Amino acid sequence: MKVLITGTAGFIGFHLASKLLAEGHEVVGYDNFNDYYDVRLKEARHRRLEALPGYHGVRGDLCDGEAMTRLFQEHRFEQVVHLAAQAGVRYSIERPFVYLKSNLEGFLNILEVCRHHGTRRLVYASSSSVYGSNTKLPFSEDDRVDNQISLYGATKKSNELMAHVYSHLYGLQTVGMRFFTVYGPWGRPDMAMWNFTKDILAGKSIPVFNYGEMQRDFTYVADIVAGLAASLTATTLDQSEVFNLGNNRSEKLLDMIAEIEKAVGRKAVLNLLPMQPGDVPATYADISRAQAKLGFQPITPISVGVPNFVAWYKEYHGVTASGAP
Repeated sequence: MKVLITGTAGFIGFHLASKLLAEGHEVVGYDNFNDYYDVRLKEARHRRLEALPGYHGVRGDLCDGEAMTRLFQEHRFEQVVHLAAQAGVRYSIERPFVYLKSNLEGFLNILEVCRHHGTRRLVYASSSSVYGSNTKLPFSEDDRVDNQISLYGATKKSNELMAHVYSHLYGLQTVGMRFFTVYGPWGRPDMAMWNFTKDILAGKSIPVFNYGEMQRDFTYVADIVAGLAASLTATTLDQSEVFNLGNNRSEKLLDMIAEIEKAVGRKAVLNLLPMQPGDVPATYADISRAQAKLGFQPITPISVGVPNFVAWYKEYHGVTASGAP
């Protein structure tokens, strides 16, 4: 296949591109390298991809409709995986207009170029944040998702509605993936696992919200990528689909911290704080639909995934056995 992946300088996009290239596919990556977090990490991912045969990286913005049109005229993609977006629940409270541009206008541009250039299937990133204030666990794709509590979640639910419209009106097959707390090597510096590892290594206290009473469906990036890859080849999908991609376990945040402590070899100093605006106390994915239609089966527990992340983090930052860079 020749596949367009947006967001290849990002965490999940980098891993998906690496997997598809290793399988012999051709990948065109599209990314604007924005400065939401350290651009040097994005550049490092990009350099790794550019060293692989079959990869072609393009720097561009999703909101540049003309550039997107030229890209599709040149390549005629049958399949597109749209992972580029402005991430971050808390950041969406601080910088709402950034989300309007990237997650709504940018997504509309993707839908339009796919519609006008014969793309057969669009796979796109949604989020577990669409479940908002839902308290029924585990979260099912059949649950109502109209009680959003963050602008980020609202933009992702809007993406699902927009995709359904384009499937209905224009016959574009769309597949939305609701990711649950993805972590692993080459992860994002704005995520808790990165910051906890950094601060525990430095002997600093770590902020633990809701006084430690938090649970998350932590999902290892290789499992997420396996689900994404399956969505490109599945033959029994409906015209418009939405899937949960999670580990099918709700882990206590304190258990995740304990795994970091073991991997680092140092105890954490906990700063227990109240819940933050836009946050939820627990997430937990019902993955039965993805299991049935995609053969999705996550296999990585946090006892394996967290040490893998910590080992990568220390190598990337040149951390010695003593914890010093």
